[in-house]
Amino acid sequence: MAMFDDFDIITLEDLEDIKESISTQDVPTAVNTIKEVLDKQDLVELNIGVTGESGSGKSTFVNAFRGLGDEEEDSAKTGPVETTIEPEAYVHPKYQNVKVWDLPGIGTPNFKADEYLKLVEFERYDFFIIIASDRFRECHIQLATEIVRMGKRFYFVRSKIDSSIVAEKRKKSFDQKKTLDTIREDCEKGLRTIGIEDPVVFLISSFELGNYDLNLLQDRMEQELPQQKRRVLMLALPNITLEINEKKKKVLEKNIGKVALLSALVATIPVPGLSVAMDFAIVIKEIETYYSTFGLDDPSLQTLCERSGKTIEEFKSLMKSPMIGGINPASILSLAGAAFLLVAENTVEYAVSLIPLLGSVVAGGLSYITVSIMLKRALKDIAEDARIVLMASLQTEV
Repeated sequence: MAMFDDFDIITLEDLEDIKESISTQDVPTAVNTIKEVLDKQDLVELNIGVTGESGSGKSTFVNAFRGLGDEEEDSAKTGPVETTIEPEAYVHPKYQNVKVWDLPGIGTPNFKADEYLKLVEFERYDFFIIIASDRFRECHIQLATEIVRMGKRFYFVRSKIDSSIVAEKRKKSFDQKKTLDTIREDCEKGLRTIGIEDPVVFLISSFELGNYDLNLLQDRMEQELPQQKRRVLMLALPNITLEINEKKKKVLEKNIGKVALLSALVATIPVPGLSVAMDFAIVIKEIETYYSTFGLDDPSLQTLCERSGKTIEEFKSLMKSPMIGGINPASILSLAGAAFLLVAENTVEYAVSLIPLLGSVVAGGLSYITVSIMLKRALKDIAEDARIVLMASLQTEV
């Protein structure tokens, strides 16, 4: 069946088990059961290993990738000397299943890549970020070669690009594009010299993560990750570029059919009041996810305010979504004129109890349409609000 083609987390067998479970539950318990099912798809683990020489900016990158500054709570320790003695996992503040690992520094006189990877338990990582703040050296190549031999992927990152740009700006002939091209070509040439064919180097500033090559890096990671982990990666990335904002929207949009299908499943169960209660619960949960993913929840906005010097009120004044006043039944019903659909759905629920077979088919279809319309409208509005807030935070013309 076409509607199940992309339902890669929940199988048809799962759907039958879900239906059997909630058919014997009261409404609050059934709602919690569906919420647990929705949570399941975001429990896929993603482990990222970040390595490089001491002082290359590993720990700062670990923090920036999780949307944190170096002095914020739960940030990795940073400093001019090596502060990481053994692998340390830093959990994403919003996605507990996403861990960015700060690995011990490489490049000591007796460095051996194979022993290093055993020490850090290389099997646990989905991929490695190999960071250098200047040229890549023999120790980076040894590590990259061993990672490939062991069947894992890695990405070369040239860090501290902001410092390089500042240094070059002193020259009268400064041209940013030429400077970046020169740095990239120099890194790639050095890698070729010591045995890497067709090297790709991503230029990154952890203090200005949204600039330079972040979009190129996340594109490559997304292409090379398994499908289930791509979703987790896109949701976990800080919403700091327009490209990421749009990709987050697409990932969340892709999930709407799955969520609506669960709603349709519930609607076929002849329990009065269950379908409407479930639709409200499902829509509220997804909208809360949208706000959190785009960084429009209050804690995320507060962090953005501290970095941009603006106030939450300034940012909220730019938002146009009907949800801005709060996620409640009135604001939900305003989505896409969905109020009349929910009223109709309630009526069909009664029909289910009178004509089970016919009523179930109609109720399921109506629930699917209702939830799809509401979530598509909500996502469109919230993604646009996120775009406007992002541009305002960067003091870019909307």
